[in-house]
Amino acid sequence: MTIFMGGSMCEELNIANPATGCQKTIDFDDERKTRIFYDKRVSAEVPGDSLGDEFKGYVFRITGGNDKQGFPMKQGVLLPNRVRLLLSKGHSCYRPRRTGERKRKSVRGCIVGSDMSVLSVTIVKQGEQDIPGLTDTTVPKRLGPKRASNIRKFFNLTKDDDVRKYVIRREVQPKNAEKKPYTKAPKIQRLVTPVVLQRKRHRLALKKRRAENAKEAETEYKAILAKRVKEAAEKRQEIKKRRASSLHKA
Repeated sequence: MTIFMGGSMCEELNIANPATGCQKTIDFDDERKTRIFYDKRVSAEVPGDSLGDEFKGYVFRITGGNDKQGFPMKQGVLLPNRVRLLLSKGHSCYRPRRTGERKRKSVRGCIVGSDMSVLSVTIVKQGEQDIPGLTDTTVPKRLGPKRASNIRKFFNLTKDDDVRKYVIRREVQPKNAEKKPYTKAPKIQRLVTPVVLQRKRHRLALKKRRAENAKEAETEYKAILAKRVKEAAEKRQEIKKRRASSLHKA
């Protein structure tokens, strides 16, 4: 949902419903209806009863927004105004162009105020009445899950079911009208196949072989080391005997 606020601007609600994947824009002539969002923070849940009778029972969650100059709201900045922060890789509201780059950017605090022009919210709880084009229709997903575990979760499958039979395929219409349409499907990730198990067994066998070779090499090294130590000790004893015999003769 996107709400445009301000004295000279028309209040518009671009309502997004994650459950159905629909989105709809609704105009509001009275600014007082949108004041329920003032002084609320990002991720706060707000009841939508004051927006009108058709929104009775609806609950919205604030997800972000922009002020009148277009600066985005940033979660964690507990201010109702704009600030300049030193941002780096991993921060929201910033995309580094070079490795290790940091930049001081202007961002809007996460507390909603009267200087907001756009406020994004999502429907958390559906109310009593359906909103045409928002809750009464469902937009099918263009892409399905790609990971094997997510496909099992999506279709409520067991480990015995073949995941490859449940991959969501989509039809692609070629640019050339003479060619026939074809279907595309994602390559399943983390799919356990006989080849994968064979490679795993091979890796474990190599690991075991390396451990055995290392153990044998250690045993040989210890034997050679003990032999060298024994030879060195015998050599020292022999030198001592020679010195003692020479001293005795002298």
